Amino acid sequence: MRPLIIGMAGGTASGKSTLARGLVAELGPSGLLIGHDRYYRPLDPSETAPATAHNFDHPDSLETSLLITQLEALLRGEEVVLPRYDFASHRRAPEGDRIAPRPVLVVEGILVLAVPALREYMDYAVFVDAPDAIRLQRRVARDTTLRGRSREAVVEQYEGSVRPMHDLFVEPSRRYADLVIDGTLPVPGNMKILNDRVTHCISRGGRGCAD
Repeated sequence: MRPLIIGMAGGTASGKSTLARGLVAELGPSGLLIGHDRYYRPLDPSETAPATAHNFDHPDSLETSLLITQLEALLRGEEVVLPRYDFASHRRAPEGDRIAPRPVLVVEGILVLAVPALREYMDYAVFVDAPDAIRLQRRVARDTTLRGRSREAVVEQYEGSVRPMHDLFVEPSRRYADLVIDGTLPVPGNMKILNDRVTHCISRGGRGCAD
């Protein structure tokens, strides 16, 4: 059977990654999570500007054409090697992750529904929404705790590129979603909603998932 592709988008720190990981955990061996951020284009080693000066929230920062090529291969039943992006060096790791097709592919990232060519592959599209103030608060907490960045640097990047790109690309893409989830609500309740919808979609073989 042709794999089912679930697209999960939403703003940075909206909660989409948590829900995507939870969904794949519920699916077990049947599910595979593919992060769009695996496909960031490597920064030029000769580039002198700091990485934070780059706009990682614009669609051009990602090699989406490679993701599409690999989705097509998985749909044909072929194995692929997913790239592995090193966020410390901002380059791709020498080795990727070889994976075989699974019944359900969950493709997650802020721009998953913003790129028309990628959006066409989604059997069911989910958008996780959260207010700007909450997303900024969560991002500051995450990046200062897990990535060793200062609050000032996180806020500067958010105001300089993250928020403008969200307004330009991410937020408008919610209109393509079959399901919009409130990312401020408790995760267990949101997981139940998501699991119920995806189970319904699987039962229909990907046909009429939004019904």
